[in-house]
Amino acid sequence: MRHLKAGRKLGRTSSHRRAMYSNMVASLVTHGQIETTEAKAKELRSIADRTIHWGVGVVDLVKRGAKKLSDVERAQVVHAKRMARRVLKNEEALDKLFAEVAPELTGHPGGYTRVLKTRNRIGDAARMAVVALVNGQGKGAPPPREEAPAAKGKKKDEAPTKAEKAEKKGKAKAESKPAADKSKAAKGKSKAKSRGGDDE
Repeated sequence: MRHLKAGRKLGRTSSHRRAMYSNMVASLVTHGQIETTEAKAKELRSIADRTIHWGVGVVDLVKRGAKKLSDVERAQVVHAKRMARRVLKNEEALDKLFAEVAPELTGHPGGYTRVLKTRNRIGDAARMAVVALVNGQGKGAPPPREEAPAAKGKKKDEAPTKAEKAEKKGKAKAESKPAADKSKAAKGKSKAKSRGGDDE
């Protein structure tokens, strides 16, 4: 039984997995979105979120500039960069994380990435997904929904009340009664005529 063995192995050794996740996080930070298999995307989400969180945590300090920081604050920035560098080995991606990506994600309390299922890959039919940053940098971010034009007459929100429904039923019954009486009278006349014709 695989108790307490969380995480997908993805058919790779641990060193290969770490290198792959490092490259994928670097690509995600650089391009804003990447397409990969669904299993890798789900594993990548938590690793990318933890890495981005190190940048988001020191955004205010980075904005102020290194010269205006105290020794303690400078140490906090250095610590955050070192912790992010454990995953993000690419220096350009690391700089972009702290300079561009993290400031745009400061309002989010977490969940900096989203996984959007896309297609089945041609060849092996693997389920594919797009991992994108939630700040809209990625091209895979879904467009905002446009509301459908309202139908003529009443809107869906303005549903008739019970009183209005009862009123409509009463009117319908009142209109149907005279019509029913006329049809009964017509039937009675036609029967009488047919009987009268038989007598002759």
